[in-house]
Amino acid sequence: MVSQVAKGNGYMTAFKGVAALSMASVLVQAVTAGQLMSGSGAGIHGAGAGAVHVLGLLQLVAAVLVWRPGRGAGWPALVALAVLLLGFVQSMLGGSGAITGHVPLGMAIFGLNVWLVVWAWRR
Repeated sequence: MVSQVAKGNGYMTAFKGVAALSMASVLVQAVTAGQLMSGSGAGIHGAGAGAVHVLGLLQLVAAVLVWRPGRGAGWPALVALAVLLLGFVQSMLGGSGAITGHVPLGMAIFGLNVWLVVWAWRR
């Protein structure tokens, strides 16, 4: 349960924003992956991976700030860490052409991001 301190602090506000942006960036990756399958969008999909990584790192930092100085729940920081690390695995799989692992992992990353957004915005 999130304490009253974490509920109203700026750390949670920052986490809400960065979690929503992170989720949106993964959704854009799904859209550009569809374009990539039809023969276009390779540059956009590759550049989007960088955005996913940067936002994943910012999401992790915000989650740690909600947890430690903000006195909030700690599990979102673990989920954010998983999202960040899985994002790097996702990039390696995509770069090697291992689509059979790349697509389901992308869906898992999106699901974890949705979980974090729903948790943050339900507070």
